[in-house]
Amino acid sequence: MKYISTRGGAAAKSFTEILLAGLAPDGGLYLPEAYPRVTRAELDAWRQLDYASLAYAILAKLATDLPPADLESLIRKTYRADVYRYTRPGGNATEITPLRTLAPGLHLLELSNGPTLAFKDLAMQLLGNLFEYALAKQGAEMNILGATSGDTGSAAEYAMRGKRGIRVFMLSPHGRMSAFQRAQMYSLLDPNIFNIAIRGMFDDCQDLVKAVSNDHAFKAKYAIGTVNSINWARVSAQIVYYFKGYFAATKSNDERVAFSVPSGNFGNICAGHIARMMGLPIEQLILATNENDVLDEFFRTGVYRPRGTAQTYPTSSPSMDISKASNFERFVFDLVGRDGAKVAAFWKQVDSGGAIDLGTEGLARFGFSSGRSTHADRLRTIRMAYEQYGVMIDTHTADGLKVGLEERRAGLPLICLETALPIKFADSIREALGVDPEGPADLAGIEDLPQRCEVMYADVVALKAYIERQADTATS
Repeated sequence: MKYISTRGGAAAKSFTEILLAGLAPDGGLYLPEAYPRVTRAELDAWRQLDYASLAYAILAKLATDLPPADLESLIRKTYRADVYRYTRPGGNATEITPLRTLAPGLHLLELSNGPTLAFKDLAMQLLGNLFEYALAKQGAEMNILGATSGDTGSAAEYAMRGKRGIRVFMLSPHGRMSAFQRAQMYSLLDPNIFNIAIRGMFDDCQDLVKAVSNDHAFKAKYAIGTVNSINWARVSAQIVYYFKGYFAATKSNDERVAFSVPSGNFGNICAGHIARMMGLPIEQLILATNENDVLDEFFRTGVYRPRGTAQTYPTSSPSMDISKASNFERFVFDLVGRDGAKVAAFWKQVDSGGAIDLGTEGLARFGFSSGRSTHADRLRTIRMAYEQYGVMIDTHTADGLKVGLEERRAGLPLICLETALPIKFADSIREALGVDPEGPADLAGIEDLPQRCEVMYADVVALKAYIERQADTATS
């Protein structure tokens, strides 16, 4: 299996060659030269597998240059019940991603049982083990630079804390995350973890990561890697739970389903798109946005129009307060027939502040629908889920459930992807339900712990100087 850039200007590379790289040298994102196809016989056999075995079966098709025994060992080290232990009452941690049936044909795929109570753990825990393995093989060190709108940062830091040869520099929008999200990140005092709050929005953080990554001399000197969803290994790990959710919600591989996915950066639903391209019987992929509805606008009109920081609004589902969806480029690459030159021209236009119009004609063949949710919608949906189904959901999951119920096609089982546990957004839960959300007992009081964070403006020169100081100090 070889990987190519969405912009067509980089040599094909193997999985391990792109594992630590993030962006391709031409600024594009890596994708397989061709998606591996899953046969009906494989689907029938995989239906019986536990999560780790299923993950190995899928990732063995994507990471073909990793020794099979090593890959399986890393996967089994990652997907363990003790790591994904924060299940809801009655949940089975050995399932890793338990499926909760709310009503006939309506399901919630629980993805938030990991150490940071968010779906990002499912990919990030594997990424941490893969990075440590690869760096040990090379006798090398790495400085990870990432951006988070809420959950990626804590998932990355919990996955990388204490890992040999790894330092993490995580950017987040100053004052824009929930108190619980900030506490999860800023209370980590491990010497290899560096939190940086940027005065701006998530898009400013993401732009800084891309600017540093595109400075090839700096990137090489300081061994800069990324854990954001631009990293292919993260997306490939997320493909697994689409297969697991499908098997749990159906009795036969003749059935087709809909998945509803809250998405701001397009990484989560991109994994669903790839699972569908590999042959998973997904009839419909429903993308849910909040008030920052750039992606919903695209799937309704064919126009992708990032709106900039001034028009990106703080909401009660803050992890989706995003205007520039970095993973969206992967889907556009497939949409335009994998024409790298065309994608490069499109993103040159986007990066200069413009919009691109791809029309709606080709969208139908990829099975996408979309919709938007507001603060009032998510509060109403949280109340509905609590009263009708006896389940408490967070604000982002509420966006997905609301849009999923509106957009699903008749007769299709609907699987809504959970994104986080409600405790991470306690203020909104109290507003919706008038009660405090319950959380794991061993995380009680996390918001009262001492916190450490550097605050700076969105200045790439200042950011590079900070990375230099910390990296040079660590190696001196």
